[in-house]
Amino acid sequence: MRWSTIVIAALLVVVQGDLWFGKGSWRYAMELDRQLDQQHALNEQARERNARSLAEISDLKDGAEMVEEKARLDLGMLRPNEVLVQVTAAK
Repeated sequence: MRWSTIVIAALLVVVQGDLWFGKGSWRYAMELDRQLDQQHALNEQARERNARSLAEISDLKDGAEMVEEKARLDLGMLRPNEVLVQVTAAK
């Protein structure tokens, strides 16, 4: 009888130890919640970035104005017979 009580108590300690300190513990659950919140924030940033990209793609597909603006700003392209004038501030 004495050995069975010791074995049962030892098993109870092992199960409780896993509950308090293992993968089912409160600390582990809190850490997972923190990681989940971080991932939600990253996902929201990615959604915003994707929405901006989709809007730009739509503009590029539908309007020639966006293509012309990109060519002027990024590539320095001009229309025929157009003169580029740059003004710099005096120091």
